[in-house]
Amino acid sequence: MMRSMFSGVSGLRAHQTKMDVIGNNVANVNTVGFKSGRVTFQEIFSQTLRGASAPDSATGRGGTNPMQVGLGIDVGAVDTLTTNGSTQRTDNPTDLSIDGDGFFICGSSSDAYRFTRAGNFTIDRLGNLVTGSGLYVYGWQALKNGSTTEFDTERPLEPINLYTDSYRNKRIIPAKATTRAQFSGNLDASMPIVTGTPTEEQMFTVPVTVYDSLGNDYKVNVRFWKTAADANGSTWQWEIPSSANSYNATSATGTIKFKADGTIDASSLPTAPVVFTPDTSAGTGEFSVTIDFSKLTSFAADNSVKPKDVDGYASGSLVSFSIGSDGVLTGLYDNGQQQSLGLIAIATFENAAGLQKVGDNMYVTTTNSGDYKASKAGANGAGSLNPGTLEMSNVDLSKEFTEMIITQRGFQANSRIITTSDEMLQELVSLKR
Repeated sequence: MMRSMFSGVSGLRAHQTKMDVIGNNVANVNTVGFKSGRVTFQEIFSQTLRGASAPDSATGRGGTNPMQVGLGIDVGAVDTLTTNGSTQRTDNPTDLSIDGDGFFICGSSSDAYRFTRAGNFTIDRLGNLVTGSGLYVYGWQALKNGSTTEFDTERPLEPINLYTDSYRNKRIIPAKATTRAQFSGNLDASMPIVTGTPTEEQMFTVPVTVYDSLGNDYKVNVRFWKTAADANGSTWQWEIPSSANSYNATSATGTIKFKADGTIDASSLPTAPVVFTPDTSAGTGEFSVTIDFSKLTSFAADNSVKPKDVDGYASGSLVSFSIGSDGVLTGLYDNGQQQSLGLIAIATFENAAGLQKVGDNMYVTTTNSGDYKASKAGANGAGSLNPGTLEMSNVDLSKEFTEMIITQRGFQANSRIITTSDEMLQELVSLKR
């Protein structure tokens, strides 16, 4: 009789634990990136009153099953359900959710890494990408040798900073000297042939801006005029005149030929680049620009030549940034250029359910979770990122309320075992009267 009472007590304790987990799930129904818990029960070792026996042909008796009395229940496991929660759109550029497996890697300079699914990040005063509690978000900032967009994921992880790192100052994108200038459009085949020095009316002038290595800009005029024509096509002269107190241009003249059908004769295209030598006051040396006229035509139509593809730019200041689905942070600068600023790392585990919760929506590794593997979002089994969204809690309220009812009834039933056992003990004591 005492066994039934202790079985009831074990049932009360187990169901109370389950109610604690349900209460925590419901409390975190709106917690970003929260993963709900689940309690499962297991029976406690049973007392064996009589063991099993095998059939015996000598005695003519069959076998008997073991006779056991259970001693109650215990909590078998409290599991973390790692299923993905729904996505909530916020349009905040630093909010991120992971579509698939993986965790963000966070931490401080004096602590071990922590992992989270909550991507409600912000930028602090120094440009660090941080969690709501101020932990750094880790990734990579060093670019591969010779690349301007691909990051070296073989290097150690480091905190992501939008403003600066040990490799460069990201607030300013350096100037780039112009190296090529492509022109496209039409030169009017009906323009008159010029035999001497052309006048302004006999030339067609195309303005283009080029930059030196410091970002100084130079307004350059490319002039065209027709010098010959016959049944096989036409010949045009082009030149880029030097500019007093600004730059000197060499190899800046030549001829191009058009076939009878108006298309360019590729053999006449310039091969030597135009060399610009800035005035000494500019503080920089010469730079070469390859001129490409391969997209020109010469039909009896209006002049329409324009610079199509001209590289080079002045230095620029960071004005905004964006985060791609692959975790790459891209800076946008006031000179119209873009630059890759960093790559957010995603950690994956052999057993994500084995991670241990430590508060603040954070997890740490355990011996059963295995060590993390850092990779780029969308690679090596890691999920891709959804910028401007947050992952909601995966708590299912309808399921939790159903579990709450079942747990409540289980608790009540176990309490009845104790009260009934008590009444039976009372009847036993009353036999002496």
